[in-house]
Amino acid sequence: MCAAGRELTEPRLSPDGDDIAFVVRWGSGTAIVLVPAVGGPERILTAGPTPVAGRGMSGGCFDWLPDGTGVVYAATDGELWLQPAPGGVPRRLTQQGRAAQAPVVAPDGTFVVYVVDQAEIWRCWVDRVVAAERLDDGTADFCFDPFVTQLESTALWTAWNVPDMPWDAARVGVYEFETGRVGEFVGATSVHQPRTLPDGRGLGVRDDHGWLNVWVGDEPLVDEPFEHAGPTWGFGQRSYEASPDGSLIAFTRNEHGFGRLCVADVSTGAVTEVARGVHGHLTWRGSRLAAIRSGASTPTQIVVYDGAGSTVADRSWTRTVIAVGPVSGWEAADLPEPELVELDLDLDTADPAVTLHARRYVAGQGRTICWIHGGPTDQWQVEFLPRVAYWWAQGWDILVPDPRGTTGHGRDYQQALRGGWGKLDVDDTASVLRHSHRAGWSTPERTVVMGGSSGGLTTLGLLGLQPGLAAGGVVLYPVTDLADLSARSHRFEAHYTVSLVGPLDDEDLYRERSPLSYADLIDVPLLVMHGDQDPVVPIDQSEALVDTIRGAGGEVTFQVMEGEGHGFRSPEHKLLEYRLIADFLSGIVRRGDDERAGQ
Repeated sequence: MCAAGRELTEPRLSPDGDDIAFVVRWGSGTAIVLVPAVGGPERILTAGPTPVAGRGMSGGCFDWLPDGTGVVYAATDGELWLQPAPGGVPRRLTQQGRAAQAPVVAPDGTFVVYVVDQAEIWRCWVDRVVAAERLDDGTADFCFDPFVTQLESTALWTAWNVPDMPWDAARVGVYEFETGRVGEFVGATSVHQPRTLPDGRGLGVRDDHGWLNVWVGDEPLVDEPFEHAGPTWGFGQRSYEASPDGSLIAFTRNEHGFGRLCVADVSTGAVTEVARGVHGHLTWRGSRLAAIRSGASTPTQIVVYDGAGSTVADRSWTRTVIAVGPVSGWEAADLPEPELVELDLDLDTADPAVTLHARRYVAGQGRTICWIHGGPTDQWQVEFLPRVAYWWAQGWDILVPDPRGTTGHGRDYQQALRGGWGKLDVDDTASVLRHSHRAGWSTPERTVVMGGSSGGLTTLGLLGLQPGLAAGGVVLYPVTDLADLSARSHRFEAHYTVSLVGPLDDEDLYRERSPLSYADLIDVPLLVMHGDQDPVVPIDQSEALVDTIRGAGGEVTFQVMEGEGHGFRSPEHKLLEYRLIADFLSGIVRRGDDERAGQ
């Protein structure tokens, strides 16, 4: 059940609100699927090249033509294609020869604005034989998420320059179609998802006041200590959406990792809570509001809320489930909601105390898996996580820490990791584990730490630099050499270490923070898994880690996942991951039992 099913992303209601299209990924296949908005049979819409699917709450795959007669989508051949709806022969719109993505169709349907190679904004025409034209001026290193204003006078997009990441400092690029002028809007800190209301007022997600809130013009829609969006790891995040008349705005709220969908009145700021659960990919047509919805016990689904009513108070927001991603059977499983864990971390007297955050899925059998999210600028919200559900069902508490650098707790908390990656995240996780041991949830002998990517770096740091807190560790495609990562990782993260660690010429600092420098200190069993086609963290980082540990006499099991990248996709490799972890955990439990028996 954990390895099967399909991934759902990017639901978009048709312009008349009668249908909903979304992207489906299963195994190695992807397609755009069409379903009536009231529910009904699924029809595969795309008949041409395979669409490029987003991941999780990211999208950027397609957009509807304004008359609903088709969609423009990004294909794996690097071009944009026009697919008629409800079916027909697709037509290629671009000849870029590079990666064209994140298409947005102009309100009159005559042209499409899109991104090329994550760095350039282009326009092509739908029915005119005219060469595509570039709109941006090339001053930004990255350009994401274009938008064409309702009056078709302007194109907007998110832009930023290295070494910043988009959550550090991003701005809004502007192109005026009539004059050809290129400009920009720069907020106090970072601006994401730029759009406009029908009356021309600007919209976006900004953290000027310390929290990622939706802003209307120069003021926050709701000024509150909750995040309304996640980090920009990919195209097409749609964490808010205005009603067709612009009087209301639906937005997602992150409440310490727990999700909620809300609607606010633009004129008064009054907020109505629509539903619990982590939501994303919002789209609003007529009275219908569609979204991806998920929760600890709610398998990922596409839902439509009916918001018919003359006033906000009259709207019932009746929910219809349109599609479900995971296989059938999860609905009957008695899955837990996690408990919120918070503790104060006392720092040096020169610094204020920091409140650390975590969530605990309680099995209550006295053993804990501490599972550290990747990123590190990210968060595992309380959404449907089959891995967490599975190991909880095997009798393990799952403790999910949010060390400094995690999103969802405000800008200061997220930015607190700057210059401290490989140190502060390790210290914070160690503090959470000590708290769990003092509370009697488990003992070090019955605690295992797990993490992937940057979570793997933190896991290794905990085992090597904070010994005695766990009996073993599991790392998937872990970062082990920070200097090598900065030199060879993919373009999006190539400069990530500058803000997280420090200047690239500080070789001693990079060496000190890298797990390879202290791998010989890891004296507990370790399981390592890595895909041999990983473009983010090269597999030879894990190979060097394993060689170092074995050379020091340590105990390590290493599994290469052939053909896999940064994350495992094939069902066979997913099942292998579960089996390897099961064997590893059984060994930890047996070893702990033997040690207690010997005492």
